[in-house]
Amino acid sequence: MARAVVPPSTAPLPQASPLARSFELDYEEDCFRKDGAPFRYISGSIHYARVPRPAWRDRLLKMYMSGLSAVQVYVPWNYHEPRPGVYDFVGNRDVEAFLDLTAELGLLVILRPGPYICAEWEMGGLPSWLLWKPDIVLRSSDPAYLAAVDSWLHVLLPKIKPRLYQHGGNIISVQVENEYGSYYACDYGYLRHLLGSFRALLGSEVLLFTTDGTQPEELHCGTLQGLYATIDFGPGSNVTEAFGAQRWVEPKGPLVNSEYYTGWLDYWGEAHASTSSVRVARGLENMLQMGASVNMYMFHGGTNFAYWSGADFKDQYKPVTTSYDYDAPLSEAGDPTEKLFAIRTVISKFQPLPAGPMPSPTPKYAYGRVALQKHADLLDALGVLCPSGPIQSQFPLTFEAIKQAHGFVVYRTQLPRDVPDPPWAGSGEQDVTVAGCQQGLGDGQTTLRVMGRAGDTLDVLLENMGRISFGANISDFKGLLGNLSLDSSPLSNWLIYPLDIDTAVQQGWPHAALPKPSRRGRAGPAFYTGTFETPGIAWDTFVKFPGWSKGQLWINGFNLGRYWPRRGPQQTLFVPGSVLHIGRPNNVTVLELEGAPSTPLLFFLDQPLFNRTASNSTVATE
Repeated sequence: MARAVVPPSTAPLPQASPLARSFELDYEEDCFRKDGAPFRYISGSIHYARVPRPAWRDRLLKMYMSGLSAVQVYVPWNYHEPRPGVYDFVGNRDVEAFLDLTAELGLLVILRPGPYICAEWEMGGLPSWLLWKPDIVLRSSDPAYLAAVDSWLHVLLPKIKPRLYQHGGNIISVQVENEYGSYYACDYGYLRHLLGSFRALLGSEVLLFTTDGTQPEELHCGTLQGLYATIDFGPGSNVTEAFGAQRWVEPKGPLVNSEYYTGWLDYWGEAHASTSSVRVARGLENMLQMGASVNMYMFHGGTNFAYWSGADFKDQYKPVTTSYDYDAPLSEAGDPTEKLFAIRTVISKFQPLPAGPMPSPTPKYAYGRVALQKHADLLDALGVLCPSGPIQSQFPLTFEAIKQAHGFVVYRTQLPRDVPDPPWAGSGEQDVTVAGCQQGLGDGQTTLRVMGRAGDTLDVLLENMGRISFGANISDFKGLLGNLSLDSSPLSNWLIYPLDIDTAVQQGWPHAALPKPSRRGRAGPAFYTGTFETPGIAWDTFVKFPGWSKGQLWINGFNLGRYWPRRGPQQTLFVPGSVLHIGRPNNVTVLELEGAPSTPLLFFLDQPLFNRTASNSTVATE
């Protein structure tokens, strides 16, 4: 069939001008206006850093099919700038690709670039290298902190600007800082500095906002003229009273709950959090009836892979589990739950749902039992794990002083005299593992008992269990924070080994090396290895640790995170199918810190187990 071709010069195609696009506040009608029309969003939080890149599309499509019009996205600064001036935006860290995928799927974005994000993420998203300057005052007008923030924003925000709604993209609003009213500093100069930077880098049209709790002191210190103030609260709150708090600082404009809690996070040693689907749905419906815009935190939680889980400090140090399932509408593995369908039913009462069925859960596979063998004691592998050799210091240095962000550090010295039985003491808040014995999460002074002769080696392995992500002060230094004393005499002449286990494992160790015979009678941290093959498929799975204590797991060089079944509640780790091989062996590497079972086995299951607490196990009181 012949086609008529009209020259473009005589029949120009109509094109929408990006300048015609707008997303604004309407203080007269108490609403948002999108392209001039009243608008209300129903949104859900998803963190790309907690979801493997091959699964991004699946999770976002399920959110779209749930009836959401938007997603809310954090940008963790420390995930992208691991060292000052060194940036990583590739692979799982390609935030631009993630944002472009949201646009492709028809989702708007509410962006939360920090610089502080909380999110139960290591140090709330702030890079630990900020603490290389020990007296720095985080989240304040401290010039050293502001210089680092400005440098970061000048890298990040130019990537964001072309994706703003006003420029033809899908980012409708951008949050400045996060829950600043919960921080002790209450530094308005800091907020004004951020406001100026965001305006200078993103332009005058983008809608900037803050998020805080509903207490007067939170709203007093967390809000600033020029930033639209929104609030956060969960299904247990009185909706009318909560929005009344927002009206205290924003008498006019749209009602917004920026974090409506669909569930809650888990801490090691506490019960798995659970929130009723009925309560979540009822609270959502109440807010939507009031015309409010709502973001559900979380809609999909995901996983704290590697060392990215943070911690809270509420009377004591509380590290967050590897799973960030959050009892969210989409499970850790991305499966629709009863809660999702309850929320979807509520949304359908207020706006049409997308046509078509909800995508099915991703397939899971129980690969079964995998036998492991001991490869090497950690202390026998220091040459591989710390190839640059130890740092010599008269007294112990913190992780930050030796520029170690995550993971583990070995502190080594020699006993200056015979020690038949007296205590050894160290100060600071840390998780100490000595001679394979879990000594607990100390607060203040930790006392350990050691015995030995003069000249014997004393090794202390320190683990960063996650820097504090929320609380009054997040300057959370790791490692040995003070001198270690034998009786009252400080120990000196230390060799400090910052371990780079991940690089060694990614380069093929220990599978490419011969096993090292274990020294007779030695107990303590050790590496175990094994392999398994997939039967022509690479589906998601969950790995269980029967009889194991605490440690870290890698498969094919990918760090799946911390396991700690003795403490619970999480008993399995999520293994994305995307990290598995088809047609060749999958290498399993386990670092067990306390003591492996006599028959070291792992079991790969087709469902998770994360609701067993330490009270159900035989575990020493800490």
